[in-house]
Order: sequence, then structure tokens, then C-alpha cells
Amino acid sequence: MAALPPGAPGLFNPWCDRCPQDAPGNGPHERLVRLANHLDCEPELILVGEAPGYQGCRYSGITFTSERLLLDGAIPRIQPPAGRLSLRGLPFSEPSATIVWKTLYRLGVAERCILWNALQMHPHKPGSIWTNRTPTDEELALGAPALRLLIEAFPAAKVVAVGRKAEALVSAMGAQVVAAVRHPANGGAREFSEGLQAVLQSQYKENDTHA
Repeated sequence: MAALPPGAPGLFNPWCDRCPQDAPGNGPHERLVRLANHLDCEPELILVGEAPGYQGCRYSGITFTSERLLLDGAIPRIQPPAGRLSLRGLPFSEPSATIVWKTLYRLGVAERCILWNALQMHPHKPGSIWTNRTPTDEELALGAPALRLLIEAFPAAKVVAVGRKAEALVSAMGAQVVAAVRHPANGGAREFSEGLQAVLQSQYKENDTHA
């Protein structure tokens, strides 16, 4: 927790800050517990995205994971919540999150993958919490310490950057990235899925070579 950047104007920390649209029973503590459960594994892959979004991590506490996916019990190691996460009329369902988890299950690595962000804060427009904006380079740099600790904690895991911003930050840190894949948003679902499949096939071939 100490490595996570604190909340700031236009940047929301899901594990420290309380949102006015949090449902009763969902707040920083609950999100932190879910994150701990998500990280409680020996991952084969670490997928690193850009930053939390308001339809996903802001309320779930897990990268590329929406309220709808949690309520459906679709996330390994996490029990479905007893109630809603947000006060929105319908549960948030983030398209990118759905694509990511559908791909992880199809490729058989959902149980052996953890998800993180280059910036762990939700960047939003001033005065409008249900918006997303592109983080600045200075904001992205705030996420480097926590990302570095995560990578060091799982030295056997292969790091895959999802999108150019994530790739740039991880590379700037000097961390080894086995590959970068297209972000699934804005028509990138097929390229993301095919890119991740190619990464896994390459890793399996490498392991067979060294066996």
C-alpha cells in the first residue's frame, strides 16, 4: 500500500479513496481485500494496462475487472460480492474487461494471470467522476514504484504490456517485457486476443526448447 500513489485532484485511488457513488459495503477496504485475493497466486503472466477506468477498477479494485464480472462470479479467487459495488442503476460492465477475461479463459490462463496498471489511479476529468482521460506522462510516472515492486514480487512471471502507454512506462523502468499487445478498446479486441495467444505460444515453444 505504501508504494501506491495517494489520491489527488483528477486522480482517484480505489484502495484509499471513497467514492460518493460507492454502494454500501463497497469501499477502499473491500477493494483492497479483492486486490489481495487477486494477487494471491503464482502467476505465469502479468498483464499491465494503462490506468483504471470508471466502469472497472474504480469500483472493483482490480484492473480490467468490472462490477458485472464480479457479481457473475467470473473472477478466480474472488467470491461474488453480497451486494452491489456502485449506486448506478445497473452494474457497470466494461467492454475491455469483458474481452480480457474472455480471452484469458479461452487461452486457459485465467487462474495463472494477474492484472495491473502502469498508473494505479483513475484519471478523470475535473468534477466528473464517471469519465476517463489519458494520463499525463507525469501522472504515469507516479505508478512506477508500485509496478516495480509487483514485478519484483513475481520474478517468474512474464510481463505483457497492454497498449502503448503501458509499454512505454514499463520499458522506461528498465523492466523486461516479453511482448506488447494491442489494447482491446476501440476495435482492438481481435488484435488483443490474437496478440496474447501468440505470446503464449511463443513462451510454450521457448519452454519446450529449454526442457
